[in-house]
Amino acid sequence: MGTRLHSLTATLPKSLVEVNGEPFLVHQLRLLRARQFERVILCVGHRGEMIHESVGDGSNLGLRVEYVFDGPALLGTAGAIRNALSLLGETFFVLYGDSYLPCDYGAVSQAFAESGKRGLMTVFRNEGRWDRSNVEFEHGAVVAYDKKCPTPTMHYIDYGLGAFHSSAFQGIPDGTNCDLVTVYQDLLGRGQLAGFEVKERFYEIGSLEGLNDTASFLAKQTGEGHGG
Repeated sequence: MGTRLHSLTATLPKSLVEVNGEPFLVHQLRLLRARQFERVILCVGHRGEMIHESVGDGSNLGLRVEYVFDGPALLGTAGAIRNALSLLGETFFVLYGDSYLPCDYGAVSQAFAESGKRGLMTVFRNEGRWDRSNVEFEHGAVVAYDKKCPTPTMHYIDYGLGAFHSSAFQGIPDGTNCDLVTVYQDLLGRGQLAGFEVKERFYEIGSLEGLNDTASFLAKQTGEGHGG
């Protein structure tokens, strides 16, 4: 709903907030295409029809973009993914609509495949810098994860990119509101959550400060000729 950006999101969804002259989602999709992605499923809820109108089928960005709508009730991230399983295939990445993640997606994919687990969480050593650290990560493994009640031993943060096997979501009842945190914690409790440390910081547009940071980073990238 973009409540922290109310002045910008009163009439449009957060992913369409303009960053350096273009909707944020366009920057996201351009980054994914540059990282060799070809197909993207957008799970949309609040004012999702505006996102469809803005991006269309993604062909102008070199992508195939498809849409799954929440319907009359918002489903939460995990509920929306459960709703989209028929399009997602056996394994897939998940990232949020307000995050710009300039990491090595190929390395994440390889780590997930080699782990043999049902899910993988990417983590970043945050030390409370850009948001509250919420992950305890030791010897390449996620030891604890709690967004609501983080502990002093949590120096890492959920980076915002996950890799999953479809079976991680099949236990969610159809049409149920469910957060992705619930899925991560369930997998962690069953020994089915792999971890992967990302070295590049994340960028986001969940707040005005984050939006300004993201705009500065993208402007610098463009100025250096790297695009997204």
